[in-house]
Amino acid sequence: MSLVCSLGLALSRNILSRTLSPRMIVPLREYKMRPNKHRTLQHKKARASKVMKVQLYEADLQRRIETNDPSITPAEKKMFYKIMGILPPTNEKEVKMSYIGSTGALIDTYVPTEGDGKASILSKEGAKEGLTKGTGKGKSFLAARKIRSYEDDFDQKTFLLQAQEIYIKAHKSLVENGEDECLLKYVTEKAYPEMVHNVRRKTLRWEFIKSLEPPTIVHIRTQDLLQKQNKFAQVTVRFHTQQTLAVYDRFGRLIHGSEVVAKDVLEYVVFERHLASIYGSWRLHSKIIPDWAPQKPSSLLTTVLPDYEEGEESSQTEVEVEHDDEAIYDQHGNKMKTSS
Repeated sequence: MSLVCSLGLALSRNILSRTLSPRMIVPLREYKMRPNKHRTLQHKKARASKVMKVQLYEADLQRRIETNDPSITPAEKKMFYKIMGILPPTNEKEVKMSYIGSTGALIDTYVPTEGDGKASILSKEGAKEGLTKGTGKGKSFLAARKIRSYEDDFDQKTFLLQAQEIYIKAHKSLVENGEDECLLKYVTEKAYPEMVHNVRRKTLRWEFIKSLEPPTIVHIRTQDLLQKQNKFAQVTVRFHTQQTLAVYDRFGRLIHGSEVVAKDVLEYVVFERHLASIYGSWRLHSKIIPDWAPQKPSSLLTTVLPDYEEGEESSQTEVEVEHDDEAIYDQHGNKMKTSS
């Protein structure tokens, strides 16, 4: 028993001597997950935003690309420009084509016969119109078949109802919205400036009353633009309707037409559609005005008359300038010099 106690005492002394020696003192280590929180949580985001990670680009790679180093592959160039947010250089010969939503002219313009809408079938003009009516029907038939190859549900009877609806909506949009771009939903880029011309600072009152005759298709044509598959279609529709139109100036004075008196209007309206585009729709493109159409009445311009007293008449003095044959005068009638 005493032996065991002595061994235990010696062992404890040995352990204490080792732990107390300066070589065996273990230094105090800091914790790896030491909390690093600020005492106050105020302005926490502002303190975090002070640290900004900057991604440095490879200057050597940029220098090699700018000097057209042959060792740089096109894929490396594309990746470098993509990282830097730079558009890659394009060939100067390449031309970016803008979207063409409509043609700028009429395809094989339809020429209406003289006296249309007024001549009787038994008259000379009516018989001549009947003979020339069949001209171009073959081309219109082929063009209609070409339209059906792009638009399966194209039907001429259904299209006439759609064309009349587009015609009415286009004019109502012009009256209500003026120069607003929502008019381009019903008219093409060619018809838009023609319809909004001289509409600024004016008030329009337009109303569609009825159709005197059912609308008819008189002309159908298709054409490729710039390339073979970029196809446009134009359909000319004859409208004989009754309408009212009144135009007021910015002071509210009537300068054209009347809201009460209805007029019979005979028009040949061209509708166009971009067949190659899946988003293409029929829109009003132009109006054909024949040469034999009567001239439209001019606008009523109002002026202020001067006040004259009784017995006083306005007179204009005419000065007759006698030109000397030997003198030289300028365009204003002033004497420049006299020939010797």
